[in-house]
Amino acid sequence: MSTARSRKIETPASPLRANALFHVAERRVELREIALPSPGAGQVLIRSRCSAISAGTEAMIFGGAFPKEAPLDATIESLKGGFDYPFRYGYALVGEIAAVGPAVDETLLGKLVFAFHPHQDQAIVPLADCVLVPDGVPAESALFLPQVETAVNFAMDGAPLIGERVLVFGLGVVGLLTAALLKRFPLARLASVEPLHWRRELARRWGIDETADPTDPGDWSRLLSNFDGADLIFEVSGDMRALGQAIDAAGFGARIVVGSWYGTRTQPLDLGGRFHRNRLRLVSSQVSTLDPVLTGRWDKTRRMDMAWRMLRELQPERLVGRSFPLDQCAEAFEAVCARHEGVMQVIFRY
Repeated sequence: MSTARSRKIETPASPLRANALFHVAERRVELREIALPSPGAGQVLIRSRCSAISAGTEAMIFGGAFPKEAPLDATIESLKGGFDYPFRYGYALVGEIAAVGPAVDETLLGKLVFAFHPHQDQAIVPLADCVLVPDGVPAESALFLPQVETAVNFAMDGAPLIGERVLVFGLGVVGLLTAALLKRFPLARLASVEPLHWRRELARRWGIDETADPTDPGDWSRLLSNFDGADLIFEVSGDMRALGQAIDAAGFGARIVVGSWYGTRTQPLDLGGRFHRNRLRLVSSQVSTLDPVLTGRWDKTRRMDMAWRMLRELQPERLVGRSFPLDQCAEAFEAVCARHEGVMQVIFRY
């Protein structure tokens, strides 16, 4: 496992304090100092090195498009609260173990770990919620573990077959990683659908040669006529209009894996024509769980091992476009929402 030999681990000050990012209103975030307890039994203190802002879920939360009655994420200990302002949110933090609580092995001091935790410069986290970063994996690469695991989960839920025609809607970080992973399958065709020109160009550099602009009627019509009905479609754009387009692009009996979380956004969806007659299947895919069909042989640990393997191969740290210190959190979130050319992933460096 990775160690941080170049960084001295200091005895934490008492009482512990941390700078944490809070969502305080729609499109408003701010830094607040919070008190931390000393690490308890089974807990560790993580000194943060970097954290990543999700351009999908976190951008939607920043914009206020979230169901206020739902928990932030009931499957993650640090996110079990609600969406009542002010609240913290984030699920990709990498840092070093700087202190350990009772009954925690002291040889873990200095180890590099990933944690599903909101943005803050240090945090008390149950050791059980930490994932040790394997040797040779850089901290900024480890930040992409959730997106790579999500891409792996999409592939498991879609179960692509040899010779199938596959479409991916959306070339954000998760969409591009999903397409790059699918490129490793022996498919007949793989194409991606994305309105932003610079994302389509980036996908081509990642080996996804066939792309289309769904907002260009000519480009979209050419894809539909040339593709002759997709066997498998992944909708990961976050735009509900893409789900309707996916139905239009699907062949008879096709599967459409819906990986997007739409929050409170709604959109009319025509289920009376092609969807009904073509016997299409909509598959909900969410990384917090595994397909029940697979749970006899797969568990989250096995899937996580595969995610680390794919992370090493895909080298997603290449997608970091901009970085900010935590005290520039407002500028960082605006950069995420602006979708400027070349800015795929925005991160905080501590």
